[in-house]
Amino acid sequence: MGEAKKKISKLTVKDVMQREVLAVDADWPLDKLAGFLVDNSISGAPVTDEKGELVGVVSLTDLVRHNSMTEKDTETGSTHDVYLYELERHMSHEELRVFHTQYESPIQVRAIMTPMIFKVSEEDSLQDVAATMIKGRIHRVFVTRGSTLTGIVTALDILQVIKNA
Repeated sequence: MGEAKKKISKLTVKDVMQREVLAVDADWPLDKLAGFLVDNSISGAPVTDEKGELVGVVSLTDLVRHNSMTEKDTETGSTHDVYLYELERHMSHEELRVFHTQYESPIQVRAIMTPMIFKVSEEDSLQDVAATMIKGRIHRVFVTRGSTLTGIVTALDILQVIKNA
């Protein structure tokens, strides 16, 4: 165990970061965000503005929190839900597909994102990153060089390092 600890203590962000970062636009509607996260099998992503600058982070937790708050605020089902229920009672799923329309959320990512960004540099130690993640109770940090986003380190990346040590 001592050898593995020594090996890990020498690692920096540059050694473990993912260089391909999937980002979302702050102006995206929430349905596009949900599809993006699911399609890419990720639980969160950095949020960029129209200039491509990092402005926040958004996660599935933010989506769930927003949806649960919306459901609490709505005392009765929407008219759409009532019609859908009636259609489901009288038609098969195959027939209902003909009536399917894509619902676009009027709420944008910027309304639910977390504007607090945890940034690290490529030279930071992996142990410092882990400490930051634990203290901030976060699952990802963003690697920057100046104001440019160059990578990401997730909790899974750190677990992979521990597993391989």
